[in-house]
Amino acid sequence: MSRSPFRHWPLAGLTGILLSCGGCSPGAQQARPASGADEALNRIEHIVVIYAENRSFDNLYGLFPGANGIANASEEAKRQIDHDGTPLPYLPPVWLVGDARPDPAFPTRLPNGPFRLDAPPVGMALAQKTRDLVHAFYQNQEQINGGRMNRFAAVSDAGGLVMGYYDGSKLPMWDIAREFTLADNFFMGAFGGSFLNHFWLVCACTPVFPDAPPERVARLDASGRLLRAPDSPPSALQGPARYTASRVTPDGYAVLNEQPPYQPSGIPPAAGGDRRLADPSKHPLPPQSFKTIGDTLSAKGVTWAWYAGAWNAAVEEGMRDTQPRQVIYGKGENSPNFQAHHQPFNYFARYAPGTPERAEHLKDGADFLSAIEAGTLPQVSFYKPQGRLNEHPGYADVLAGDAHIAGLVRKIQASPLWPTTAIIVTYDENGGFWDHVAPPKGDRWGPGVRIPAIVVSPFARRGYVDHTPYDTTSIIKFITRRFGLEPLPGVRPNAGDLTHAFDLGS
Repeated sequence: MSRSPFRHWPLAGLTGILLSCGGCSPGAQQARPASGADEALNRIEHIVVIYAENRSFDNLYGLFPGANGIANASEEAKRQIDHDGTPLPYLPPVWLVGDARPDPAFPTRLPNGPFRLDAPPVGMALAQKTRDLVHAFYQNQEQINGGRMNRFAAVSDAGGLVMGYYDGSKLPMWDIAREFTLADNFFMGAFGGSFLNHFWLVCACTPVFPDAPPERVARLDASGRLLRAPDSPPSALQGPARYTASRVTPDGYAVLNEQPPYQPSGIPPAAGGDRRLADPSKHPLPPQSFKTIGDTLSAKGVTWAWYAGAWNAAVEEGMRDTQPRQVIYGKGENSPNFQAHHQPFNYFARYAPGTPERAEHLKDGADFLSAIEAGTLPQVSFYKPQGRLNEHPGYADVLAGDAHIAGLVRKIQASPLWPTTAIIVTYDENGGFWDHVAPPKGDRWGPGVRIPAIVVSPFARRGYVDHTPYDTTSIIKFITRRFGLEPLPGVRPNAGDLTHAFDLGS
C-alpha cells in the first residue's frame, strides 16, 4: 500500500477515504421492536458513563463476594508459561521501566500464580503507584493464548507484576458495587490499549490509517503473532520481552496510541500552521468518519456530551508553542496529565475545531460537575477523568481515582437527576493485568480481557452480581435500545445490552 504522507486535512471533512466500515465487526445490528421492558426503560431519562483506566476484573474485584473471582481460577490459568511453552518455575522479576534489572521494591522468585499487591511480602498500598505494564493489541492476544490466560507474565514488559491484585474491599466503589450491581462477565471491547478501546466505546470500530509511516506498521509471523525483536530474551526469566513495531496493522488499521489530528494532541501545531491542528508532517491519525454513538444520538434529537477532565486547559495549551507542556501528558506533580489519546471524538472530522458539533458536545470536566449540581446534565453523558485521577498504572494510583469516581456517583445520587438516572462505571481495558476468565468468541478486534463494570441507578438490581456476558459495545447497545437509535454495525450480536442489571419492574 502507498505510504505517502498526508499533505492537507480539512477541518470538517476528509474526502476519498474512511467511507466504509472495514474497522467494524461483521454483523450489523437490526433495530428491535419495542416491548414492555423498553417502556420501562423509558423511565431512565439520563445515562452517565464514567470511563476509568487499565484494570482487569481480578486486579480489583477478584475477591468480591459472589463474583467469579480468583478462587475460581483454573490451575492452567494461574500457572504462567515461558516463551517455549513450559511452565515457569516462579514468576519473572518485576522489571524496572526500560531496564532488564529487577525492581528492588518487589521480592524475586514469587510463586508462579496470582499474588496480593497490598499484602506481604509486597505490601504496596492502594494509594501507591505501580509501574506501567504493556497493554497492546498484539501482545494482549498472545497473553490470552487462545483462552488459556497463561502468557501474561512472559509477554509483559513488567514481568511478574501482571499477576498482582488487590483486596478491593477498601475502595469506595467496592461499597457502591455491593449496594447496586457488579457485572463480573464484562470484557473490554477490543484487544490492547486505551486508544483503541475508546473508539470501541463510541463507535464499535477500529480507526483506519491507510498511509501510516512504515516504521509504525506491524510485522507478523505466519501465525499472526507480532515478531519479537532480535535481542528479545529467549526466556521471561532473563528479561522483559521486546517486540517490533505494532501501532498499525499490515492492512492499515490503527490499534495503538496514534495521536489526534486536532488539538489537544500529543503532536504540537506546525510552525506557522493552523494552531488548531496537529502538525501533519508528524503523521497524526487522519480524521475519521465512521458513524459514532454521538451521531446516532444527534440524529434522534437526544442531547449528549463528552466531558473530559482538564479539556479546556488542554485545548488552550495545545494551540500554544509552550514546551515542555504542562497539561498535555504533563509530568509535574501539579499537572492534570491530560491524555490526548483518550479523547475519541477528537479524532473525527465531524467534531473538528470550528464545527458546531464540537462546541455543543465536547466539554470540560468542570462543566460535568456544574451540570450535576444544577440538574442539567444532557440525556447521555460520558465522563473521562484527567490522567491523575483515572487509575492508570505508571502515573496514577488506584485509590485516588476510585475515590474521585465514587464522589461523582454520590454527587449524582444527591442531585435532582438521581430518580431518573443510570450510571455505568467501567474501565477502558485491563492495563496489562492478568484475569483468569477467557474472553468469549468475538471477531478480529476482540473482545479482550475481563474488566470491572458497575451499574448504579434507582432501577438497578440491589446487591447483585450480574453474570450476563457483556463487553464495551454493550454500553452502545444499551443507549441505542433506550433511545431507539439506529444501531451501529460494529456492536456485537452476542453481547448483552445491560438490561439484566436492572429491575425494570421496580
